[in-house]
Amino acid sequence: MTRLSIHPEGSASNTIPSLPLLESTNPAVIKTELETRGIEFQRWPAKVELSAQAIEADILAAYTAEIARVQTNGRYPTVDAIRMKPDHPQREQLRQKFIAEHTHAEDEVRFFVEGHGLFCLHINDEVLQVLCEKNDWIRVPAGTRHWFDMGSKPQFCAIRFFNNSEGWLATFTGDPIAERFAKLQ
Repeated sequence: MTRLSIHPEGSASNTIPSLPLLESTNPAVIKTELETRGIEFQRWPAKVELSAQAIEADILAAYTAEIARVQTNGRYPTVDAIRMKPDHPQREQLRQKFIAEHTHAEDEVRFFVEGHGLFCLHINDEVLQVLCEKNDWIRVPAGTRHWFDMGSKPQFCAIRFFNNSEGWLATFTGDPIAERFAKLQ
């Protein structure tokens, strides 16, 4: 179930975050809380059950209508799909890369069509942890400090939208803040 937890940022690098300021699984509350902070969140039906052997081309073909919906305004001409499973040979390297706080020069737009992943958004003096699951669509604006945890046994598939032809490009902040917050189990 999709969940939002909002935590105070904490003041020292070794501070354990306190209890959440807010925790909710209500999609309307999640949408409202994220919108007040500039994050767009929607629930879309992920109607296609992908085969275990589905490759990127199969995933993109299965969700042609949803991709067209996002690309209608021309902001996100590049699209790909990332599918992670517990036996993925690069799961540890990718987890370490995504879990470090970073920003992007463009929006980060994801539509989860399988499984789940934890977006952590560092906005002002708060950290918002958004457990995104199948049917969740999220747009994190360019320049937003964040990290993504797919867990040690990842199980998700997300369609990713970009406004550049290179795809996922990040600028790492060097802030170890991600180390102070709960990981995806």
